[in-house]
Amino acid sequence: MIRAPLRPLARILRARENGENPARIEREARLKRAAQVQDRARARAETRLTVMGLLFVFAFASIGYRMATLAGSAPEEPRASVSNNPIIGLRADILDRNGNILATNLETNSVYAQPPQMIDPVGTARKLAAIFPELNADQLIRDFTGSRKFVWIRRQISPEQMQQVHDIGDPGILFGPREMRIYPNGPVASHILGGATYGREGVNAAEIVGVAGVARQFDSFLRDPANNGAPLKLSIDLSVQAATEQVLAGGMSLMNAKGAAAVLMDVHTGEILALASLPDFDPNNRPRPLTTGDASDSPLFNRAVQGVYELGSTFKVFAVAQALQLGLITPDTMIDTRGPLVWGKFRINDFHDYGSHLSVTDVIVESSNIGAARIAQQIGTDRQRAFLGSLGLLDATPVELAEAPGGRPLVPPHWSELSTMTIAYGHGIADSPLHLAAAYASILNGGTLVRPTLLKQDHPQAGPRIVSEAVSEQMRQMLRAVVTRGTASFGDVPGYQVAGKTGTADKPDPQGGYYNDKVVATFASAFPANDPRYVLVVTLDEPSETTGGAPKRTAGWTAVPVAAEMIRRVGPLLGLRPQIETPDAAGIQLSSN
Repeated sequence: MIRAPLRPLARILRARENGENPARIEREARLKRAAQVQDRARARAETRLTVMGLLFVFAFASIGYRMATLAGSAPEEPRASVSNNPIIGLRADILDRNGNILATNLETNSVYAQPPQMIDPVGTARKLAAIFPELNADQLIRDFTGSRKFVWIRRQISPEQMQQVHDIGDPGILFGPREMRIYPNGPVASHILGGATYGREGVNAAEIVGVAGVARQFDSFLRDPANNGAPLKLSIDLSVQAATEQVLAGGMSLMNAKGAAAVLMDVHTGEILALASLPDFDPNNRPRPLTTGDASDSPLFNRAVQGVYELGSTFKVFAVAQALQLGLITPDTMIDTRGPLVWGKFRINDFHDYGSHLSVTDVIVESSNIGAARIAQQIGTDRQRAFLGSLGLLDATPVELAEAPGGRPLVPPHWSELSTMTIAYGHGIADSPLHLAAAYASILNGGTLVRPTLLKQDHPQAGPRIVSEAVSEQMRQMLRAVVTRGTASFGDVPGYQVAGKTGTADKPDPQGGYYNDKVVATFASAFPANDPRYVLVVTLDEPSETTGGAPKRTAGWTAVPVAAEMIRRVGPLLGLRPQIETPDAAGIQLSSN
């Protein structure tokens, strides 16, 4: 800014010419300059006062808005902020193929104590013990009056319990937010879901981790925040699973079995629609694992996946299918079934005397051990082992369960020619019911390999070819004959054309040899037989049907009726319309009248 001079020369000269005092000009200039300075200072002060007034108005408005917000919100306990390494408690839901919830989270609270902040530790301890009967009042008193700075009281409490604890009013008792994992269907699909527990814990959050089943197998996916809570969608159908378990439990009770397993699988996609193992458990209150004795005695043991058994005559299907594929036999080829079949000091016998010869079809229908062994001799050891390996019967199943690697098949350490013959009728090799279901699906679906999966699929699997379509069709016809006129006659379900094969295997004695009165009975079936869509395997551990005179333990009397009832129940749930089988119309002349 350019300042005006106090004594401008032009005015001074004019003043002198007019006889005026030049000093007056300087005084007037100084007064004018002072007035200008005052005006500028006043303007600055007014601007500052205006800005400060606006700031005060904004601040009071913000405080008033916040107070109104707090007054209209629900009261809650103060929470300490977590500055580093936060615990992620969120866990995605698990759904069945139709979107029904199998596992989800429920918001709840934990309660803990900070003894240094407590006013009445003794009285508070007694009141807490009255609210939570499982707590020991004396132990709480020792914890609250000792040197401890932090004490967990309960990691999960109900809203009612929270209110009761809140009413105690001690400032040293605090609450923390929690998410608990719940399984709304209780024991249904318990061996599939597995269960979860808390991992890392803090007062404001807890990490939920899977401990078994798909909860453990997909633990990273279910906990990954990057998935934005996207659910895990399984292949099982909740209604079909529940019906399967209900029928299996009834059959296990009626047949006086020690345990039972069932697998229902889509033959084209490999999707498991139901997988059951009994005894089961409630994943909301998961029992502790056994530390002594046989692991299979625990309800946590998944018999359908972890249980490996000699599955008996159900394996005859593989010997016949391979021999048909190799061109060694046809369904009408006659097989020498004279017995016993002697190999060194070993003798192979049939359950009944079937005569000197049976056709290949009747070897399956009548379930001849000798016939299956002779067919296996034609196949040979190396080719048999390779074929069973291509069906996945020599390795653990790839199903998405944490327990699957533990269900590794038991195979002979030295695969001799005798092993080849006994394996042909299901002895000397042990597989799980899930192994058997996947192998039957691969044989009967047209001959292409399918692998079992618990994830919903959008299209059929395109696996390698195992047998030709012609062989697959021949096997379906043979297995249908097993039901219509063979060992599985109790398995015929009107409208569903069941095809299947029975298998009864003596249980190995841990002391050596086999039990005389304990068996594993299995029925592996497919329906509808003319165009299979589903495979169902039912296995009973130590069944004994006692409604008649002598106990009956064979699969035809035990596992087959249970599987038939299961198909009768789940068929409509699967959307299968019963097909009425009509007699052959050959020779009937139709009239146009």
